[in-house]
Amino acid sequence: MNRLDFSPYRRSMVGFDRLFDMLENQARANSGDNYPPFNIEKRGDDAYRITLAVAGFKPADLDITFHQNLLIVQGRKGEEAGDGKFLHVGIANRGFERRFELADYVRVEHADLADGLLVIDLVREVPEAVKPKKIAIGGPAPLTVVDGGESTSEAA
Repeated sequence: MNRLDFSPYRRSMVGFDRLFDMLENQARANSGDNYPPFNIEKRGDDAYRITLAVAGFKPADLDITFHQNLLIVQGRKGEEAGDGKFLHVGIANRGFERRFELADYVRVEHADLADGLLVIDLVREVPEAVKPKKIAIGGPAPLTVVDGGESTSEAA
């Protein structure tokens, strides 16, 4: 059995219910179908790429929806009239739906379909208001934004 038990953590960690629920739901949802295959690649500190193998699908057959940290990729094959009978069908011709939970401040930047691969580029853009700031002790000195080890001055 592949069940995750977060009850010991739920007792001592307050406010992480959404995270535990997401992990449990993903374990349940991903236990079966592996179609279409995909890669998730980290391309930089704040850049990611999801690549799905969608051979035989045209742009009109694919639908990409992003709403509140959930990216949904759907493929629906239209009925195509063939000239003859297939003796063997080895190329998947079925519809699919893939769901990806995205972290806060991650958005879809670009999507492209080429050579049977659907490539979706994602970027994380953290607003200045939620970036950590150093606070000077002893006076109304300007706040300093901490950004990857470098500091920049910001007016208070």
